[in-house]
Amino acid sequence: MDYVSTRGGPLLPEEDRPAYFSDILLGGLAPDGGLTLCSSYPQVTSKQLDAWRHLPYAELAFEVMSLFITDIPAADLKGLLKAAYTPEIFCNGERAAEITPLRKLDDTLYLQALSNGPTLAFKDMAMQFLGQAFPYVLAK
Repeated sequence: MDYVSTRGGPLLPEEDRPAYFSDILLGGLAPDGGLTLCSSYPQVTSKQLDAWRHLPYAELAFEVMSLFITDIPAADLKGLLKAAYTPEIFCNGERAAEITPLRKLDDTLYLQALSNGPTLAFKDMAMQFLGQAFPYVLAK
């Protein structure tokens, strides 16, 4: 998967080389001040969605994120996600709690809890992974 700037400029000094996840992670904003987007988006089939439906959170995160993060080997990415999304971090020590539980509000409406992390804010969903990814990428 390669990435492009929302402003159309190059992401790396070597314009003939596409930027990958690790490049974007360490670079922040694009050099032209734009944000980074995938140059194309993978298509997910209904069969894939059905297969993913009952996965634990870290495994589901791997299935989705591996479509976008192609420069980190699969086994390493699985390990980073498994370390980032644990009940100890997201469930305040509750053994049976889910990382992002759904709460049924009525017969047709559900609310997904995205504030179970250590700071009780939805940003924990991304920051826990980034806390694992930065040292990994820097070491490489």
